Order: sequence, then C-alpha cells, then structure tokens
Amino acid sequence: MPPPPVAPPRSVHSIDLRVGKRLLWVGGAAYPLQNITRVYTFTMQPRRKEAAFRFFRRTAVTLAVALGLTITAELVRMADRGESSTTGLLTVIWLVAGAVVVSSAVSMFSVLGAPPQYVLAMETSGPSIAMVTSADARQLDRLVEPIVQAIENPEAEFQVKVEQLVVNPNNYYFGDNVNMYGGSGNVGVGHS
Repeated sequence: MPPPPVAPPRSVHSIDLRVGKRLLWVGGAAYPLQNITRVYTFTMQPRRKEAAFRFFRRTAVTLAVALGLTITAELVRMADRGESSTTGLLTVIWLVAGAVVVSSAVSMFSVLGAPPQYVLAMETSGPSIAMVTSADARQLDRLVEPIVQAIENPEAEFQVKVEQLVVNPNNYYFGDNVNMYGGSGNVGVGHS
C-alpha cells in the first residue's frame, strides 16, 4: 500500500501577540509600548495595476534585448558571409527571453490572484510598523482595544494566539498615501 500523499504546506501559521513588562511582542519582535503611536485595522489591497505594468515593462525590455541580440548575431553571420553559425546562440537567447517572460507572468498572476488582506497594524514613533494578518477580521478588530489599554496602563498584560496568513507585503498597498501640495504655509492635504 503506497504512503498517503503529502499535504501541501499551509499558508497559515500561528503567531503569539502578547503584552508584558511594557513591551508588545509580535512573534519574536518586541516593541516598547511607549513608542507605539497608532493601532488600527484596515484592508490591504493587492498592487494589481503595478503588477501588470511591471509585467509589460519587463516583457518589452526582454523582447527588445532579445531582438537586438538576434539582429546583432545575424549581422555578424552576414559579415562572415554565412560561414559562422549563430543558431545555437539564438536558441539560447530566445530560451532565456522566454523564461524571463514566463517568470514575469507567474509573478504578475500571483499578485492579480491575491485577495485583499485584513490587517492589524501597530505603528511606532520611528519608521517601524508591525502588521498581523488573519482570516478572522473580528479577532483583529477585538485586539485594538486591549493594545491601546496596555499603552495607557503599563502594568497590563495579555497574550493571544493569532492564526496569521503569510503574505508578501511588497504585493500590497498599506498605510496612508498623502500628497501635500505647496512648499510653505501648507493648509491643505490631498489624500489619494
């Protein structure tokens, strides 16, 4: 009897979110509670438009380079009066170009097929941000208040296990996009 098939790896794993001794722990990363400036939930949207533009740009550059190398190889062959063969070189050039286009397409479709992700974000007074994703949006919404209470009450302690989805943050928009117009005396902000 053959062994049962191996289950595919899950894209979900547990992460501990805990507060204790004036620290917020997100997995193995610690954030001092006094440095946390904002705690909120939001939905991260995939960067679909950028993924499509990146694919078309990579494909255009790849095809232009492959075409340029093909023309150069043919000019060399004609200069040698047909005595040199460039068939092997041209085959390699177009196989590499095809591999680059296929790789770019796989990358694009992974972003196009990615669902929006619900996120609990904790921003610090520096450039750091901690994000926890979960399939259970209500659980993340319920975590905002205890974290904020822990910031206000340094003696507070709690621990919770969150089923975290594994996502590539480079494929998503997150945070606020603020465009400021004018250099001095700024009075208006346009949100995009």
